[in-house]
Amino acid sequence: MEERIKKSGTTTLGMLYKGGVILASDTQSTATYVESRYERKIFPITNYIAVTTAGVVGDLQYLVRLLKVEAKLYRMGNGEITTRALVTLLSNILHANRLSPYITAMIVGGYDRGKGPQLFSVDPFGGVGTGEKYFVTGSGAPLALGVIEGSYREDLSEKEAVELAKKAISAARERDVFSGGKKILLAVIDEKGYREIE
Repeated sequence: MEERIKKSGTTTLGMLYKGGVILASDTQSTATYVESRYERKIFPITNYIAVTTAGVVGDLQYLVRLLKVEAKLYRMGNGEITTRALVTLLSNILHANRLSPYITAMIVGGYDRGKGPQLFSVDPFGGVGTGEKYFVTGSGAPLALGVIEGSYREDLSEKEAVELAKKAISAARERDVFSGGKKILLAVIDEKGYREIE
């Protein structure tokens, strides 16, 4: 298990654009070898909130299932959960397990009515990153970040944001040995909700 934790890698990103948020990832799952080239790393939690996942697969799958259940329970009693509330819940879960942490790095993107697009990053101990226009996680993050920082603007259209995200993930897939896979996953969340881009 220790070997896998040291050598697992990926590239995921979240980025705000004019009117929405885009999430993107590669699809390769690696340890000391390529385990899968079709690993899903973007998961919708509600119709308006999704997460990207990087880290140990079992930890991430458990947290995604837990967040989906908690969001449904919240909706039954209080209406739709906001992105900030879901991030606070995730942060509390991770912080409560800080002595035996989940090996994770997650980006949470969502669209809240009245507030617009929202973007957060959450570290394995429950620390929440806020206030940035984009976040990148995983072993390919430095490569993807370099691409984004060279071309990002706050007024990007959805089409421009999709192209920039593809370019950033592609750069990581080409140069980071732990990133790759058969395709790039892309999803946008705006006032219409979550949808994946082919």
